[in-house]
Amino acid sequence: MTEDMAIIGEEAYRAAKEILEAAQLSQGDLFVVGCSTSEVSGASIGSFSSPELAEAVFGNIYQATQEAGVYLAAQCCEHLNRALILEKDAAEKYGYETVNVTPQPKAGGSFATSAYKSLEHPVAVEHIKAHAGMDIGDTLIGMHLKNVAVPVRIRTTAIGDARVVCARTRPKFIGGARAMYDENLL
Repeated sequence: MTEDMAIIGEEAYRAAKEILEAAQLSQGDLFVVGCSTSEVSGASIGSFSSPELAEAVFGNIYQATQEAGVYLAAQCCEHLNRALILEKDAAEKYGYETVNVTPQPKAGGSFATSAYKSLEHPVAVEHIKAHAGMDIGDTLIGMHLKNVAVPVRIRTTAIGDARVVCARTRPKFIGGARAMYDENLL
């Protein structure tokens, strides 16, 4: 099992690096991740929460975000209404109101629980508007992305047995037939 955890950790790190590079995030941007450890282990979402597996996945994704200089927001499960765990200074920077909840493996999910235990000053918030994100195991992160999400295909299509879906965001197009757009923002 230790060898499997190492492989899964490597997959998580590689996937995070790929989307972070493709999204071209700036220092201090928000990167949201939802992760079902049940799906990673080959079970149905919500049926096999694994704190050990969450530590391997979270730790490697967190390393990639630290290297990129972006904030990681860990999405909780539906039992906490998909609240997010992130660093207090990120919540303050973006003006997000904190809420009082501590995720647990069966109420918030193992991934969010690992984030809460690992971050320096973790807080929970109800909503964010992230610049990019990664969904591991169909956890539905879209509600926490900025308004115009753009799918990003990466080479790493799975972490363990969980499907990986990624997105970045871009500014909205406004105007009409005569409008011109900055190609660098596409």
